[in-house]
Amino acid sequence: MLQGTNQESGRPYNRRLVLEAIRIHAPTTRGEIAERVGLTVQTVSTIVRELEEQGYVLSERKEPNGRGLPPTILRINPDGNYAIGVHLTPLGVDTTLVNLTGETVTVLHRETPNLAPNDAFDLIAELAAELKAVRPEGRVLGIGLALPGPFGVDRMSFAGSTSMSGWENVSLRERLSQATGLPGFFENDAAAAALGERLYGIGADFSDFFYLFLSVGLGGVMVHDGMVLRGAWGNAGEIGHIPIVPGGEACPCGNRGCLERYVSLDALSRHGRDESGWLAEIRSIFASAITMVENLFDPETIIIGGLAPEPLLRSLAALASALPGSIAARSDRRVPRLIVGTGGQSSVLRGAAALATFGVLSPRFGQMFEAEPLTGGEAVA
Repeated sequence: MLQGTNQESGRPYNRRLVLEAIRIHAPTTRGEIAERVGLTVQTVSTIVRELEEQGYVLSERKEPNGRGLPPTILRINPDGNYAIGVHLTPLGVDTTLVNLTGETVTVLHRETPNLAPNDAFDLIAELAAELKAVRPEGRVLGIGLALPGPFGVDRMSFAGSTSMSGWENVSLRERLSQATGLPGFFENDAAAAALGERLYGIGADFSDFFYLFLSVGLGGVMVHDGMVLRGAWGNAGEIGHIPIVPGGEACPCGNRGCLERYVSLDALSRHGRDESGWLAEIRSIFASAITMVENLFDPETIIIGGLAPEPLLRSLAALASALPGSIAARSDRRVPRLIVGTGGQSSVLRGAAALATFGVLSPRFGQMFEAEPLTGGEAVA
C-alpha cells in the first residue's frame, strides 16, 4: 500500500496517489481515500477539488438517507483525459485512443510491412494526429508503444520475418516523444499485452500468471503479484527463442530449433498445411513448452492470447487437455493449467495505452503531474 506525505514537496506525488486510489476503489469517498493513503481528509478534499477542475474526477452527492448530508461519491471521469496506444509489428501499425478508464474510443490500422524507424515514426505521428482529432476537446496524456523484443541483444541478429529488422539502438522513448509531442513510453508487445489482460481481461482474477503471446512470433511474460517481471534488461519471457528441438529448423536469431519456428502465426503460414495438420504436428512441442513454463514459474495458470484468432487460441488450449506431468498438476487446482485470455486482440493496444496513462499519472512512476506544456498545446496537468 502506498502512503502519502505531508511534506510540501510531496504535493504532486499526493495528487497522483489520490487519483490512483480513486481509480482503483471507485466509487469511493474523500474519507475512505484519506484512510487508505494516510492523508488528512482536508488534504484529500483540496486535491480532489483540483482534480475535478482539471477534469480527472467526477463527484456526485448520494441521495439523502436519514439525517445529515450524505457523502460525495468520487469516480474517474472517463472522458476527461485520453492516451494513445501503438502496436508496431513486421506486418504494420495499429493504434488506438482510449479514455481514462481504458475503454477504446477508436482504432486505426495501416498495413505497412517492415517499416524502417524513420518511416514508422512519421506514420505514428500522422496516426496520433488523427486520433487526437477524434476528441479535439480532450487532453491526451501520452503515448505508449509496443513492439517485438528483445531489446539490446548483441549476439542474436533477429533479422527475420518475426522481428523488426533495422531497429537496433533506436532511442524509442525519445523518438516517440519527438514525433508526437507527447510523453512517450515503450514495452515489448508480450508485456504490454499481459498488462492489458491484467487490467481488462481474465488476468484480473489472478495475481500470478504466465501470459503466452501468440503473434507473428511467440513471446511471453510472467506476472507476479500483479506486476510484469521484466528482467534485468527488459527481455524476460522471450520463450520463442528457447531452442526446444535439437538440431531443428534454423532461426533468424542464430540458433536452431527455437520454439517460435514451430509455434507462431509465422510458423502456421509457412507450414503449408491446414490448421488441424499444423496443430497435430506441434502438439508435443507445445506441451513441452507449457510444462517448462510451469516448472520454471509455478503460475496459477497460463493465459494464452495475442493476435491469433480466438478459435485458433481455443484449439491450442485444447491441446493442454493431455499435458504431461509438472508441478502444476495439482489436485487442488481451481482453473485449468492453460486458459484463453478474454482481453482479445486489443489487449496489446490497451496495454500500450495504459503504459502512458500510468506513466504520467501513477505514483509508481516518476513523471510529475506538473509538466511543461507539450508541443501542440497538450499538457499533462
